[in-house]
Amino acid sequence: MRLLVLNFLLKRKAAISLNDIEKAIQPADRITIYRTLKTFEEKGLVHLIDDGTGTHKYALCDDTCGPEEHNDLHVHFYCNGCHETYCLPNSKLPQIDLPEGFGYSEMNLVVKGYCDKCKP
Repeated sequence: MRLLVLNFLLKRKAAISLNDIEKAIQPADRITIYRTLKTFEEKGLVHLIDDGTGTHKYALCDDTCGPEEHNDLHVHFYCNGCHETYCLPNSKLPQIDLPEGFGYSEMNLVVKGYCDKCKP
């Protein structure tokens, strides 16, 4: 199952939800796919994206991520036309000045609009 999920993600240009992975890899057990994705996330192979749609998406990490930490802090783009979520690894998250004593554990920035295929 891990190889099936990994090969499927390698062919994707956009992030994908657990539900969509389950549909694509039929017949497959949802719990097994979920556990596979959690293992990949723990090992630094995929990152979880909250794009504001209410459904988390998964995308492959870049080469700098590992089991100890994810180093792929970048902007994500959600297309209002095709409803795909894309990683924009060349668009880094802005520096946020937190008050003294504050520390962040994760950051998320989603830009919404239309991709090059859906641009009106």
